[in-house]
Amino acid sequence: MHHFQYRDGELYAEDVPVRAIAKKVGTPFYLYSTATLKRHFQVFDEAFSGLPHLVCYSIKANSNLAILRLFANKGSGADIVSGGELYRALKAGFPPKKIVFSGVGKTQREMREALKAGILMFNVESLGELKTLAQVAKRMGKVAPIAIRINPDVDPKTHPHITTGLMKSKFGLDVETAFEAYLFAKEHPNLDILGVDCHIGSQLTEISPFVEALKRIKIFVEKLKEHGIKIKYIDLGGGLGIVYGKESPPPPSEYAQALKQELAGLDVTLILEPGRVIVGNAGILVTRVLYFKETPVKNFVIIDAAMNDLLRPVLYQAYHEIIPILSKNRPKLVADVVGPVCETGDFFARDREIPKVKSGELLAVMSAGAYGFVMASNYNSRPRPAEVMVNGKDFYVVRKRENYARLIAGEKIPPFLENKSA
Repeated sequence: MHHFQYRDGELYAEDVPVRAIAKKVGTPFYLYSTATLKRHFQVFDEAFSGLPHLVCYSIKANSNLAILRLFANKGSGADIVSGGELYRALKAGFPPKKIVFSGVGKTQREMREALKAGILMFNVESLGELKTLAQVAKRMGKVAPIAIRINPDVDPKTHPHITTGLMKSKFGLDVETAFEAYLFAKEHPNLDILGVDCHIGSQLTEISPFVEALKRIKIFVEKLKEHGIKIKYIDLGGGLGIVYGKESPPPPSEYAQALKQELAGLDVTLILEPGRVIVGNAGILVTRVLYFKETPVKNFVIIDAAMNDLLRPVLYQAYHEIIPILSKNRPKLVADVVGPVCETGDFFARDREIPKVKSGELLAVMSAGAYGFVMASNYNSRPRPAEVMVNGKDFYVVRKRENYARLIAGEKIPPFLENKSA
């Protein structure tokens, strides 16, 4: 469910015409619905009622401070994967004891920052990382709370680029190596074992891979218990999919019920790291048609958004529905929807049947709330788009559109190039 709907043939975001926002802020821009964000978080969190749990929103899905503050206000924790995301999480108001730090390449600086902040735990992904964390904690006179990420070798049946739970993945440790890591941590005075972590992939549309992974984790937890290691948390990560086109992912209620059955009898708190399932359908990318181009073999709708604004179609061959802001009866045609960047891969849709549009019309690229702006770049020296949040009848620019001066703000011409005769 989302709050982007047509009223009398015009697309609204909650109670605001999208066209009115475009007139005010220009295009392209990302547009988020507060009502959708709140509803999605509430539905997900309430699905696990009756089970000790902590929802840690996955900041990498969408890291705008306004969205983070909204979730912090709702009682959410945060799943982070960098020092920058830690900084954002703290600025947004997430309590440190509700922050978990994931990722395969934590630097010593990031470890120090997280230890200083007092986060809930580190999700450790290698023996090298574990030993480095122990050293950093020792130098700081602190004890690092940890979980170790298990790679359960479960196929999540999703896109290869977002599959993380197979043995060949860079993420986590195989069961045997993970057990060695836990024995090491048990004996180290600067490490405190709190949990077991697992994340198998993103945009999953079936429950069975989650259940299979949890079954394997339960066996591992029992083995740890036999060796005197008590687990307080099982972090099952995120990954529940959304509808982009024809997918039929299970609702959070079914997902939660399956996990509750598997966790029955275990004295643990479940940590969940949803991202896409909460923010994906809560955002759209609004863009304007520049030109309609006909060739002997193909039609092109050229828009003012590009792959630097939304990378998912070229990176993941991802499908996003594209609809006109003004809905009216008009003929259909088959065309590629493309941007201005000088790459053949700069496309939003290929051979897509869409309503015939003309220059100046506004389009909405749907389901763009997750992995949209966070992946945006300045390729072709294009300023990144604005971000806007709607709340009922009001809207707010929550990130200004970049300008040309910002593009070169960090650059400097060295003195030897200042001499024109050089």
